[in-house]
Amino acid sequence: MKIGFVLERDEFEYDIRGLLMAFYPGAEIVQNPAEGEELDGFLFVPASHREARIDRKNEVKQWAYHELAARTGHDLPWGALTGIRPTKIAMALLEEGRSPLEAEEVMRREYLVSAPKSALAVQIAGTERELLRDIDYEDGYSLYIGIPFCPTTCLYCSFTSYPMDKWAPRMGEYLDALEQEIDYTAETFRGKKLNTLYIGGGTPTSLSPELLDRLLGKLGDSFDYSYLQEFTVEGGRPDSISPEKLAVLRRYPVTRISINPQTMKEETLQRIGRRHTVEDVRRAYAMAREAGFDNINMDIILGLPGEKPSDVAETVTEIAKLAPDSLTVHALAIKRASRLKMEAHGTVLAGGTQEESEEMMDIASRGAAAMGMEPYYLYRQKNMAGNLENVGYARPGKAGLYNILIMEEKQTIVALGAGTVTKGVFPDGRIERVENVKAIDQYLVRIDEMIERKRGLFG
Repeated sequence: MKIGFVLERDEFEYDIRGLLMAFYPGAEIVQNPAEGEELDGFLFVPASHREARIDRKNEVKQWAYHELAARTGHDLPWGALTGIRPTKIAMALLEEGRSPLEAEEVMRREYLVSAPKSALAVQIAGTERELLRDIDYEDGYSLYIGIPFCPTTCLYCSFTSYPMDKWAPRMGEYLDALEQEIDYTAETFRGKKLNTLYIGGGTPTSLSPELLDRLLGKLGDSFDYSYLQEFTVEGGRPDSISPEKLAVLRRYPVTRISINPQTMKEETLQRIGRRHTVEDVRRAYAMAREAGFDNINMDIILGLPGEKPSDVAETVTEIAKLAPDSLTVHALAIKRASRLKMEAHGTVLAGGTQEESEEMMDIASRGAAAMGMEPYYLYRQKNMAGNLENVGYARPGKAGLYNILIMEEKQTIVALGAGTVTKGVFPDGRIERVENVKAIDQYLVRIDEMIERKRGLFG
């Protein structure tokens, strides 16, 4: 399917394209199509006559939303919102002094968000405010360490990741470069308060026990943990976890780990390239509990190829038997860089009907509630199954602070490693980003340049 559009003013191209992608998932969206180009649909978006940019933007998006809803015969759960951080809007409304009910009403009226999603966004924003009350925005910062290696690349993955078997001989070189970034950051932020530390990837536990120990030891020697409120390490893939690696993690002040099955259906695991079994998930989880970890997160993905609501229900049932401390529920997003996108070629590989997508999300939400968890953070991505969202649920005291900080953009997050993005949040409200190159071989030879990029941001 190919949908064309023309804007009377180009300033809202990103937003209108996002709405078209949401109403026509999987379609090719073409701005200013050539005369005579064969199209399955066309939208001309008139300009707004309002003066204030935010009002003008909302007016244009509201018009486009109502037009597309009428044409397709259905509404979107998140209305005219196309950004990835709907809770930022809810947070801002609460900080203005609006009551939760008033904030919900604004989201419904101004952004056309459905009543259930408005209530969810406002509830989570309230929870976030409470969880972040002790975070130091002025003198504090958070740190992200990227380990871009994985046992295999999953079908849906668009993150920076490389096969651990191929790169095993050079992982020491990677740490050599990473340690240079660590040294720069430790010196630059000396005197600042490190609030959260997150090691992600890829799969950090792709490192050998010796290299994992080297990395954690370097971090401990370089940074003051006096103000550290959370230290997360993603185990991620169960096939990368061993008692030896868990013992290394326990020697350091790691407070939270992830063991991510994505699904508890054997057939799907093989289809998406996970190369591990459901039993491997159970075994890795048991090892982590035996090692003494009392804050374990698990991730699942809704809308994986071939899965139905009944499969999600079975996954939630199996996870409930393990009783993790938090559960992150992702609606599948098909990214341009993923093999799922590359291999589609017109085949429906993911997601079902809108009704099925919403049913899956409801099953996961009810399952999390039955496990004693409450929603604490939320974000959205492009091309999500059912135009839904990703939600983090946690038992009391087990929420992931870093997850909230990366979404709410209230604190500087310094990101080290190949493919990472540093986000500087400044007192005047300005937010600036600097990226590291994704390719490991380029990261290794251009590490001085990566440090200079940060120096240009932080000095």
